[in-house]
Amino acid sequence: MTEQASLHEDVITHHRACHLCEAICGLEIKTQGEQILSIKGDKEDPFSRGHICPKATALQDLHFDPDRLKHPVKRVDGEWQQIGWEEAFDTVAENLVRVQQTAGNNAVAVYSGNPNVHNYGSMTHGGLLRKVLQTQSNYSATSLDQLPHQLISYAMYGHQSLIPIPDIDRTQYMLIIGGNPLASNGSIMTVPDVTKRLKAIQKRGGKFVVVDPRRTETAAIADDHHFIRPGSDAFLLMSIIHTLFEKGLVQTGHLTSVLNGLDEVKQAAAGFTAELAAEQTGIDADAIRQMAQDMASAEGAVCYGRMGVSVQSYGSLCQWAIQVINILTGSLDVPGGALVTSPAFGYIKPGATGAGSFGRRHSRVRGLPEFSGEFPSSVLAEEMLTPGEGQVRALITRAGNPVLSAPNGNEMDRALEGLDYMVAVDFYINETTRHADIILPPTGPLEHDHYDIAFHRLAVRNTTRYNEPVFEAAADSRHDWEIYNELSVRIAALKALDFKPLPAPDQLLDKALQHGHYGKETGAEQALSLDMLKQYPHGIDLGPLQADLTERLCTEDGRIHLDVDYLLDDVERLRSSAAETRTDELLLIGRRHVRSNNSWMHNYQRLVKGKPRWQLLMHPDDLDKYQLEDNSLVTIQSRVGEVTTTVSSSDEVMPGVVSLPHGWGHKRKGVHMGIAAEQPGVSCNDLTDDGRFDPVSGNAVLNGVPVKVFAAAQ
Repeated sequence: MTEQASLHEDVITHHRACHLCEAICGLEIKTQGEQILSIKGDKEDPFSRGHICPKATALQDLHFDPDRLKHPVKRVDGEWQQIGWEEAFDTVAENLVRVQQTAGNNAVAVYSGNPNVHNYGSMTHGGLLRKVLQTQSNYSATSLDQLPHQLISYAMYGHQSLIPIPDIDRTQYMLIIGGNPLASNGSIMTVPDVTKRLKAIQKRGGKFVVVDPRRTETAAIADDHHFIRPGSDAFLLMSIIHTLFEKGLVQTGHLTSVLNGLDEVKQAAAGFTAELAAEQTGIDADAIRQMAQDMASAEGAVCYGRMGVSVQSYGSLCQWAIQVINILTGSLDVPGGALVTSPAFGYIKPGATGAGSFGRRHSRVRGLPEFSGEFPSSVLAEEMLTPGEGQVRALITRAGNPVLSAPNGNEMDRALEGLDYMVAVDFYINETTRHADIILPPTGPLEHDHYDIAFHRLAVRNTTRYNEPVFEAAADSRHDWEIYNELSVRIAALKALDFKPLPAPDQLLDKALQHGHYGKETGAEQALSLDMLKQYPHGIDLGPLQADLTERLCTEDGRIHLDVDYLLDDVERLRSSAAETRTDELLLIGRRHVRSNNSWMHNYQRLVKGKPRWQLLMHPDDLDKYQLEDNSLVTIQSRVGEVTTTVSSSDEVMPGVVSLPHGWGHKRKGVHMGIAAEQPGVSCNDLTDDGRFDPVSGNAVLNGVPVKVFAAAQ
């Protein structure tokens, strides 16, 4: 339809959730025909209250992006040719089965990227491929991100999704370690309009404190900010635990009767004094003791840690210690502390499916453990490159870009080049999918309905919302769930498997809502069903988080397990590492910006315009120390690679630390993303080391990577 024809169409107002980050802000989108007239915050949304960030307005850039694929494409002699869906499905199925018949089921791997959890069709139907392929070679962005959160909830509470969330709207003291919610809009803490919510803590007489190697946007408005040496957070956390015991501040309250291992925790924390932590972290010992005191004394306190404490060598230990601190200070399962959510879809209670698993199998080459059926993504490249029985010879990527997202991106690049076959479910030819033989593009986000399965589970308030499509999908397009259904049917037929495709996501959603915590079929007061929810396009407020963890524990004995053996063992690894601290090296950390989300938002002009955000940040003292000039080209070198970029002088980072943002580096040959390719940024994951990982979980180490920085050759 032409723009002139659109002017004769009615103006229609749509209500929609923004899917571009975890905040799930409500939107009001006005359209006329095929044109988008405006995108604004939905003031009637009970959760986001009219708030949006710059990403929301870029939804129109994504929808109209000329680089977005709308038909399957096949790589022939280095060129991309459009093909039909039937040919695409048949060809992909035949080649995947061919590889499995030759090299075994595990020779085909599946990698799932972060955008899948932002799209409920992927959530409901994505597992079908794993089912029909019968492969154990499964990987995802989980092990490049939040795996320690899920592992600790599985180990302590019995279910990977029973994750306590900060009750930010009622807390009086919030300790944020390695998190920057002003840039992320909350992560493993769905919290739209987080700036107002944090400032509200201060307005009601409370305070929030940030611990981070960089003075982040969140740190800049905090009551206190403490710089910390990257990778040393576990010393801080263990010292807080030690101080709580030493000063008699432990108060486990109503959880006392369900705790296992309190004495073991006390014994493990012995010797982790504030003075030891000060030596390791750079934070003053008195400040550490004050954090413990404030956590214990505030009426409603919560400790929250995110990426900075997850993607490091002690990621699992850090997340365990955070849960322990909340328990010891009486801050778990109380208003204003950390509470589990009560979502309309996916309510966790004893017997709930999807609890998880750990260590049932180990990766072929390095021997790292699986979690919930997936191996750590840090080993994917070596599993493709190392010959022998079980070598990965074919790959399916689902909305994933591990070349930019996984450590040692150049190694990943090399591994992908050597595959026998690759298929991507994606609507871009990016740094990873350029290696594919066929790309199957799903519909865009405004062309299908939407429900946030994952993020209602992680939200700071219980709400629910379903939205209809903004635009009708083209007749010759496929939704992601249709791709998974149709491809799985063909694979199953070739393998002579009994397989039945799943109904559409909205049918699965309706059943889950009706049989859920607020459902019509369970006799709940709200009597939720999809038909009812459709009557409330702004969403329904289901109330604040509730203190009901003791009723919902999923461990076999119904108790909270503090004494997790592999975590207590890791305390001893931490203890022995104290002598290893070096202060003469530069440590690389990442950073995030509100206009970006990993590697998938740099092809939209609204999000890349303005002041450059891709430079290396370095403290002025370090510039002098290494005889470098501000705004000059420098080479950054790690064990696995080197990149050249512009250095920018900044006292935001502490001395000894340099910061390079994640997700840039779009100039690789064969990438078909015009705007992204024009950006001068480099990929920090060409520097991160796939040989560095959390030995407990296998999670990648993306922060605290030792590097050298020197003037670039002219």
